Amino acid sequence: MKIEISDDARHWQAVARTYADDYLQPHEVEAELNDGDLPEAITKRNKQRAIELGFTGIDVPKSHGGSELSMECQVVIWEQLGRVTNALSWCFSEPQEWMFDACTDDQINRYVLPMMRGEKKDCYAITEAGPGSNLAALDASAVKDGDDYVLNGEKWYVTSGNLADFFWFQARIPDEDEDALFLVDQGTPGIKITATPKFTHSYAAHHPTYLFSDVRVPAKQRVGRSGDGMSYTHSWFRHERLMIGARSCGAAARLIEDAMAFANARMIDGLPLSEKQIIQFMLADSVTELYATQLMTYEAARACDRGEDVKALHSRCSMVKLYASEMANRVADRAVQIFGGRGYMRENVAERFFRELRVDRIWEGTSEIQRLIIARSLLKRGLDGM
Repeated sequence: MKIEISDDARHWQAVARTYADDYLQPHEVEAELNDGDLPEAITKRNKQRAIELGFTGIDVPKSHGGSELSMECQVVIWEQLGRVTNALSWCFSEPQEWMFDACTDDQINRYVLPMMRGEKKDCYAITEAGPGSNLAALDASAVKDGDDYVLNGEKWYVTSGNLADFFWFQARIPDEDEDALFLVDQGTPGIKITATPKFTHSYAAHHPTYLFSDVRVPAKQRVGRSGDGMSYTHSWFRHERLMIGARSCGAAARLIEDAMAFANARMIDGLPLSEKQIIQFMLADSVTELYATQLMTYEAARACDRGEDVKALHSRCSMVKLYASEMANRVADRAVQIFGGRGYMRENVAERFFRELRVDRIWEGTSEIQRLIIARSLLKRGLDGM
């Protein structure tokens, strides 16, 4: 299916597709059978190529050496990278625009720009055992002590923590009755890994649990100013939810293509499996849902580019994340069924996506959380206001 996109987006679509096909996809099975890990030389090569192509600067302002691409272009890139399993596209860091608004010049030079150059990698320490990703109920605290803040709290599912150089740590500041982010270097005294759970997917990036006990950081490590509250974390969530939508579209497209190719080649009673009406119905439903999701995702991206109301954008990104993640899961389930026993083998793309896509209905806010955000927006602003 052809979605109308700008010439600039069409260019980036081709660049990202070539990178995904030539650099990442050939190593999926190798990664799957090796707990997500690839030889260091391959990972280094893939990362370097991503930097050369400019992927680490797509959301970075031109004033800081980035491409400052439209959200439409960013969606088109991550849609193509979403065609790849085993999180192989996570080999490079991706600084986001909000970081340049939130961070001081010193923070930008020490943390954000090194990410763009491939010198540092970050991770987010936000989710907690009790409230999950409910930002209004986090227990982690940051108490001012002279020229420092003292951080305490336990953070779960710190994705890429095993590969990262520093944390974005979310904490409540009791003295100010608000939340804030802090930049915390790996290895700072008081940080301890308490668990590294095994998850359903096979990724090189792990999701450890970290305990922060009286972790002392200079006050200059605080991100943003008093009164900023959760605005920057909300910016991160909007961006990630939209990109989950993009990656879901890429995953669904690849699943449909591979399942259709198999069904055309698989002979049953002298006819291709694709001639069976039940198989055609599965493919038809998958294509229809993918088309709807692409239209929704690209329209939300263009709304961001138009600079529409941020609260309306917040609910739209939630709608994209909700619908796209659940759509991709349905497509993966159908693809496994079309492949039959082959679809249950780890070497098969449908089996890998069947496991990997499940978490998209959970992280960056569960489907249930997205429904709450959407419903509250509807009740506050009405249908036209969304």
